[in-house]
Amino acid sequence: MVDRAYACRYGIVAILLLALVACSGSSGLPPAPAIEAGAAGETSYMMGPGDRVRVTVFRHPDLSGEFELDGAGNFAMPLAGEIKANGLTTRQLEARIAEVLGDGYIVEPQVSVQVLNYRPFYILGEVRSPGRYEYVDGMDVLQAVALAGGFTYRAAQDDIILRRGGANGPAYAAKPNTGLLPGDVIEVQERFF
Repeated sequence: MVDRAYACRYGIVAILLLALVACSGSSGLPPAPAIEAGAAGETSYMMGPGDRVRVTVFRHPDLSGEFELDGAGNFAMPLAGEIKANGLTTRQLEARIAEVLGDGYIVEPQVSVQVLNYRPFYILGEVRSPGRYEYVDGMDVLQAVALAGGFTYRAAQDDIILRRGGANGPAYAAKPNTGLLPGDVIEVQERFF
């Protein structure tokens, strides 16, 4: 009889310890790397599928226009043909377009590229309205949660996983003030009572 009570007492302690570890919000993931305010800004942002850009070729309005990057991060432009923009900054894309147009089409082309619409971010898990949302430069996790209607009552507000660059990107532990980038996926975990 004493052995059964002893085993029961230590079994309960083990269960409580496991519950404490599960509720601690420690996902074992590295913290999300810090990003500078406005990191999606025109000079450092790496373009990807779903972005919309405005290309201006000075003194050639017939070559200028707005273009949306396809699933591979490319777009078609008059005279230049298919342009690969995936993973490039706006300055790198300007140089690539100028190089293509300068190769037999235009003498010393001057090109400007501006990102009009960033690709969306996604928020999943314990928020009131999970889904796809438009990215705004300088956003953080808390602003994204607010757009999604706030946390549900089951949300573990200190256990948020951020996947940088999409569902298959590297996973990080995020805090409410962690900065976002376009294409990020936020997963708000469920807490255990």
